[in-house]
Formats: sequence, C-alpha cells, structure tokens
Amino acid sequence: MVAFKEPLLLAATGVAKVKTNYPNQISALWTAFLLALLFHTDLGLMPLFHGQSIAHSHDTQDISWVLWLMLFFFVPSLCAIVLSTFTDSKSYRIGHFWLTVIYSLLNIAHLIADLSVAPIAWYQIALMTVLVAIGILLNLVAYRWMKHYRRTITSKIESDRS
Repeated sequence: MVAFKEPLLLAATGVAKVKTNYPNQISALWTAFLLALLFHTDLGLMPLFHGQSIAHSHDTQDISWVLWLMLFFFVPSLCAIVLSTFTDSKSYRIGHFWLTVIYSLLNIAHLIADLSVAPIAWYQIALMTVLVAIGILLNLVAYRWMKHYRRTITSKIESDRS
C-alpha cells in the first residue's frame, strides 16, 4: 500500500517535516470527487448530443424526486469543502469522517448497480471505479484528520501536565 505521508523531496533532502494540511487535502479530494461525479452524469447524457436516446427506468414524467435526490447528494459534498476549510472542531471532524464513509458505501452500491444494467457501459464502470477509489482515499485522509485532532489534544494535555 502506498503511504501518503510527507513529500518525497523533503524526505530525500532532509528538510524539516512540514505539517500535513488535512483541510487542503480534503478539499482537493472532495473537488476531484465532485468533478468525477459530474462527469459520470455527463457521460450518461452524452448520447443525447449524438441524436441517440438514453435509457431510463422511471415510469413517470415527474422526475422532480430524482432531481431532489441529486441535490441532496451534491450539497453535503459542497458544504464539506467549505466547512473543512473553516472548521477545526472535533465534532465536525468525526461527522465528516462518517459522511465520507456513507458516500463511499453509496458509491460502491452504485457501482454494483451499474454492473447489473444491461448493456454494461464499461466507460461508466471505469469512471465509477475511479470515483470509489477517490472516496476511499477521502476516507483515509478524513480518518487521519480525525485521529490527528485526538493526538494533538493528547499531546497538549501531556505537555500541560509537565
């Protein structure tokens, strides 16, 4: 497994360690996640631009519930980017970690669902696999950020006792 710790250049040159900026990493991963998600939707609509129809599984003309579901899926990601930049609270870090876990589970379920649709759109499967990988990396960074907070508090308490 690849260890995403300090930049290799710093390790090779012996320069002092740089503090890991978890909020920047999380913002970058959420942004990559949202771009991949938008492209996943875009790929599904691409046939329309070439005069082809697209498959749909909705029996009704009213798709407002689908649009609301999409909105509820996008908005927490957008909020996570902003809040991770401006918030440093323990409760937020814990909640954020569990939010990333929920998103990863939903993406894995969506990948499995895409594999059960005939015909299988392998380009969508490839993109969903990338999306799941970004989500898992986001889980790891969010977990480290959550644990880092605990280590910081523990270190502060121990240094105050000394």
